[in-house]
Amino acid sequence: MKNLLIFWGILLGIYVIYRVYRYQTLDNGLPQLIKNGAVILDVRTEKEYETGHINGSVNISLGTIRERYIELDPNKTYITVCSHGLRSAKAESILKERGFLKVYNGGAWSDLEKTLKPD
Repeated sequence: MKNLLIFWGILLGIYVIYRVYRYQTLDNGLPQLIKNGAVILDVRTEKEYETGHINGSVNISLGTIRERYIELDPNKTYITVCSHGLRSAKAESILKERGFLKVYNGGAWSDLEKTLKPD
């Protein structure tokens, strides 16, 4: 019985983490933010960006974001993307530390691109 409760507790924990991730990335109205003028900030390297990206996105790699954030307008809304969502989460954190209030983690650029395409 104890093992069953532990199993269900772990399962519930995984589900909650998944839902939070989905809410913070693709389920929180990112397409609407983009329609309202949000800028997609791709934080992958230049070479990764050249292999494919969302049209109209801006490329500033995570490795240079601490220096190049001054190129961004703190009054605009930004959606950070990368290949899987880890670097974009870090970039979101860095920008928020520097006073940007409207920054959202868009996760993987390819996933966000799929949500932006009309059905």
